[in-house]
Amino acid sequence: MLRIHFTGEDLARVRLAARPDALWETVLSLHRLRDRRGGRTYGDWRDRARAGWAGGGDGRRLLRAVVPPRGYFPDFLTPEEGAVGWEEGLAAVRGTPDGRVGAELAVLGGEVDVPLAGLVDALVDYHRAVVAPMWPHLHARVEADRAARGRALLDGGADALLASLPPGLRWHSPVLEADYPVEREVYLQGRGLRLQPSFFCQGAPVMLYDPGLPPVLVYPVAHAPGPPSERAGASLGRLVGSTRAAVLRAIDHGCTTSELARRAGVSLASASQHAGVLREAGLVVTLRHGSAVLHSLTPLGTALLRGNA
Repeated sequence: MLRIHFTGEDLARVRLAARPDALWETVLSLHRLRDRRGGRTYGDWRDRARAGWAGGGDGRRLLRAVVPPRGYFPDFLTPEEGAVGWEEGLAAVRGTPDGRVGAELAVLGGEVDVPLAGLVDALVDYHRAVVAPMWPHLHARVEADRAARGRALLDGGADALLASLPPGLRWHSPVLEADYPVEREVYLQGRGLRLQPSFFCQGAPVMLYDPGLPPVLVYPVAHAPGPPSERAGASLGRLVGSTRAAVLRAIDHGCTTSELARRAGVSLASASQHAGVLREAGLVVTLRHGSAVLHSLTPLGTALLRGNA
């Protein structure tokens, strides 16, 4: 069981990550690549990833040594700077002091001698081959989760945001509890908490091992069937007419089905139907939040709406 203890100051400093964290996604995808769970969600990706990374060579061995199939991996692989962007995160990893690298690798046990420059190169190669092709779908799922959490925050503040987190996370003010492989108590002590939705996080949430680092809680997003495939081409051919364009514009900043109907000036049934076609085309993602159904644009949907597709 994981218990995260909040003060009033911590509640005021809870924040929702602005985007997927590419380093967290890359490292957690190594867990998904080597386990058998989540066949419906990760099965096709896992097959493609194993084929795409078959020639990883020394880089493959380095990553396997540093990121076990499950459990602990060094905190320096997922620095706070990764919340800003991939390049900023990589720069922070490259700049990790030798003493910290050695101390965190020692937690793995045994003799783990890893050259940092080689490890960073391996991360870059693996991300490019395995994670980057999945990025549009991954980004869409994270954005859908952000829409749901953002609505909870607007409706009820930080308390409602924490109460809205996925199953397995339970808010009993002032403590957030989560299913966890070990017993752990985390006291935020006024530092706040970054909530980081993640596509490749599965089951239990993840926190950094070192309690002195800036607190971040990585939690799993809800999943839908895999990325749009051959159905997308047929659906895109149906995307004509002013009504569907109005529906796409109405979803721009996220909305429920009833809000969509009101904004686009159509019936509830019509709004649901149009949203379904857009979803099949890979332009919209849908997430159930309580009794409501929330729609938000994928990166492709946003590009089409902005005229940059």
